[in-house]
Amino acid sequence: MSQSAKGLDALFEPRSIAIVGASTDPNKTGGRPVHMLKTHGYAGAIYPVNPKADEVQGLKSYAGLPDLPEVPDLVLVLVPGAAALAALELAAGLGVGAAIVLSAGFAENGAEGLALQARVTALAASSGMRIVGPNCLGSVSVKSRAIGTFSIALEREMPQTGGISIASQSGNVGSAALNMLTKAGAGIARFIATGNEADVQSADAVAWMATDPETRVILLVLETCRDGARLTEALDAARAAGKPVVVMKIGTSEAGQKAALSHTGGLAGSDKVFDAVFDRHGAVRVHSLETLVQVGIAADALGARRIGPRPSAAMVAASGGFGVMMADAAAANGVAVNPLGQPAQDRIKARLPLASAVNPIDATAQMSAAPEIFGELVDAALSDDANSTVCLMLAMGMSLPRLRRVYTEALARVTADHPEKALVACISGPADAVAELRAMGIACFPSIDATMAGIAALARMEALAARAAEPVAEIAPAPLTPGATRNEATAKQALRAAGLPFPQEFTATSPDEAAAAADQIGGAVAMKILSPDIQHKSDIGGVVLGVTGAEAARAAYRRILLAAELHAPDAQIDGVLIAPMTSGGTELILGTTTDATFGPVVMVGLGGVFTEIFEDTALALAPVTEAKALEMVRSLKGFALLDGARGRDKADLAALTQAITDLSQFALRHAGEVAEIDINPLLVRAAGQGVVALDALIIPHDIQDAEAAE
Repeated sequence: MSQSAKGLDALFEPRSIAIVGASTDPNKTGGRPVHMLKTHGYAGAIYPVNPKADEVQGLKSYAGLPDLPEVPDLVLVLVPGAAALAALELAAGLGVGAAIVLSAGFAENGAEGLALQARVTALAASSGMRIVGPNCLGSVSVKSRAIGTFSIALEREMPQTGGISIASQSGNVGSAALNMLTKAGAGIARFIATGNEADVQSADAVAWMATDPETRVILLVLETCRDGARLTEALDAARAAGKPVVVMKIGTSEAGQKAALSHTGGLAGSDKVFDAVFDRHGAVRVHSLETLVQVGIAADALGARRIGPRPSAAMVAASGGFGVMMADAAAANGVAVNPLGQPAQDRIKARLPLASAVNPIDATAQMSAAPEIFGELVDAALSDDANSTVCLMLAMGMSLPRLRRVYTEALARVTADHPEKALVACISGPADAVAELRAMGIACFPSIDATMAGIAALARMEALAARAAEPVAEIAPAPLTPGATRNEATAKQALRAAGLPFPQEFTATSPDEAAAAADQIGGAVAMKILSPDIQHKSDIGGVVLGVTGAEAARAAYRRILLAAELHAPDAQIDGVLIAPMTSGGTELILGTTTDATFGPVVMVGLGGVFTEIFEDTALALAPVTEAKALEMVRSLKGFALLDGARGRDKADLAALTQAITDLSQFALRHAGEVAEIDINPLLVRAAGQGVVALDALIIPHDIQDAEAAE
């Protein structure tokens, strides 16, 4: 068990629970935990703590924690602010294993509350008592009825016992997910809402659930991440344990975010970084609460049945119109619709001569005439290898007792005959019929669009689970070459030493040096101002392209320095960079940025003047392997430009992936000093001809921090 998960047994499997601030009124916040523990049959000892009452809801009440007949495993704290801290200090002194602070009055309540919460964090660290919250909705373990919440989701009924666990930072969102799962008849193992996370984070709960024998699927709701290492270690632990993690990260934009100094910083927003984190560490991201719940239920229902990492579906419907709708939704979600093999088509036509057996399969209304007909149809589709799964449009059929008998009798037989292959059903009810199908190992979704999106998500889940944890190279930190961040020329020198390819260039500090450099290079040259104070050179007229000959170079040098004097009179000028005009190949942007939580991130995308327009980029945490770099490149919408589209030469992908890898290692090696790196454009030439970087910018942390503070 990871260090962050230690101590959580007392939270999820307490043998006794004390409630500080227990109320005699079961409808009040302080009374609901007591009421629900009693109502739902918690078998352990319940100790209400209320100095003003001798009895709370039929249970003996105690004046304080020291008066209890034993040290409880778990203490629920429902008194606010300073009183809550006092209760926690008493609990820690007694040796209590875990506490949940359900009350508010902490970091969400200004500077005074923030200071109070800091004391809670310090108490957890010094005592070893694990503390959930404050300002949270607590925890639930369904099988043992260990209820550490006042959520109204449990007032009427407990969920069924099952294998889905929920870890949510948001109490209301997590509670809504719990309620949706309960209404859907899904089985729940654990629930926790971590609130302010003074000690226990949602990542800690995921790490504990990875070792929990009752948990099979983990649903994670994130608003932010307070500790990147704890989250990634938890996700790795869940993947290693074979437990899928479905995550909904809310808060996908940064309102008021300042424009970044580099192209890379602007294109690599923090939400995209979370995508890269989930991809590397095996979590499937969804973007709605409904999808979170539906995919979680489906993954639990399928168990060991596999859709495959490249999803395709044989679609069975009693209506051609439904078949077309299913095919359209499949295309929109990246699910292939492959024609059935001839043997499968022959079997279907032999049983239903009027059916269209290619795919989608229009089985007509005759498919529901008898179980043996429907069973033969589904068995033929399952036996065929052209598609990874079979998708059934059951529409309203399960609402009619006669049709329900036909379908369930046939499906019970074919699912037993095909224990390895996945069946997916599009069905919206009734709830007991859906539950019956899930019990057979059939994944169920309520609509056509949800079905195809669900198949895609389940396939992604399998692909991530099958992928071995990416080897992370050990990159020792090293000091950056002095002056490397000063200007474009010094940045290129540092990056060239790390393996990045740049053309031969010269720095001129006079018109005569510019003329000599132009003569030595020969042909047309590009001339650019060099200054530590001017990042966007073209904006001030600091770039002149296509300069030919010594005299033209002298004139261009003078014009560039005059532009700098007019538009940036206070800028330090280091000279003018002179480089050969380079053309040919495809322009990409390559760069890195530093995420405050997860560290250096490398980005590649369509470059040149259309960088911000198309925003066709791929991100990964640094460092990246060459295989990961190639995956990033292939994921670009503009990859066809590199792959020989319209008669173009295929690009030198080996050189491109090597450049991405080298840059990612450079960024990680110098992470203590470098905030961003921007290489735009990077010209990718034909196979065997390599790549060449034409512009480079290295931004140190101090400049980025100063810009962010303005």
